Amino acid sequence: MRVLVDRDLCEANQVCVRLAPDVFLVDDADQLHLLVATIGEDARARVEKAVRACPRQALAITDE
Repeated sequence: MRVLVDRDLCEANQVCVRLAPDVFLVDDADQLHLLVATIGEDARARVEKAVRACPRQALAITDE
């Protein structure tokens, strides 16, 4: 599973960071970064919740 970020929509409000801090990071320049390339099953539920909670719908999941 991978996370896709639409950087045009992302406002770096950090909802995803609060839900999955081991996967998402917002830096000092308010840019969202993914800390891992592939999401493991141990983080899947938290990442799915973060994707659903994104207020700008800037995140998506793919099973590539």
